Amino acid sequence: MKKNIVLEAHSIFKSFYNPVRVDILKDVSFSLNRGEFTSIVGRSGSGKSTLLYILSTMDTDFTGELIVDGSSVHTKTEKELAAIRNEKIGFVFQFHYLLNEFSALKNVMLPGFKLNKVSQEELEHNAYAFLKDLGIEKLANTMAYKLSGGEKQRVAIARAMINDPLIIMCDEPTGNLDSKNADIVFNIFKELTQTYNKTLLMVTHDLDFAEKTDRIIELDDGKIVRI
Repeated sequence: MKKNIVLEAHSIFKSFYNPVRVDILKDVSFSLNRGEFTSIVGRSGSGKSTLLYILSTMDTDFTGELIVDGSSVHTKTEKELAAIRNEKIGFVFQFHYLLNEFSALKNVMLPGFKLNKVSQEELEHNAYAFLKDLGIEKLANTMAYKLSGGEKQRVAIARAMINDPLIIMCDEPTGNLDSKNADIVFNIFKELTQTYNKTLLMVTHDLDFAEKTDRIIELDDGKIVRI
């Protein structure tokens, strides 16, 4: 694997049976480079979210080969796959999935508790630093249910960064935001690639948003038609 490549997909096929066979992804192949901001676009039903779930290792029921950080997922146990997701992949979803009973700071810290690689003091320091980078450190002790939609999404981005992942995967991260907050999130993503050299992969229906990313992968009927 080339040094700057962090993920490779080779001839990915995915089918469902309902009750007859339906092909969702058809011979999908591409790679992601370190520090690259890539968007996946396509019409509803084109296979965007299905592909993202495969690339994130949450769906292993496919044919083809997926290599994350030089290692094929097909050789991994479920426990090892969970470790890959926790250590190497950060997630930002359309719905932020924050825990309302916890503060913004504690929400950011949660994946770090699971990984358990640094002390609680260091974890708290890192979480606060990410909130500061995202301009919301004053909200660190605010309960999640009191945050606005844009603030919640920034907390979710900080949470995705806390374990220093290789790749951040985003599923319609601006789908519930107004244009002002969507622009803020986009600028944050660009900053993550430039300052932290993070690889971002984003599924989006917003073509204007996608056109501002480094690269567009377009799916149509389960096939890549633009890359």
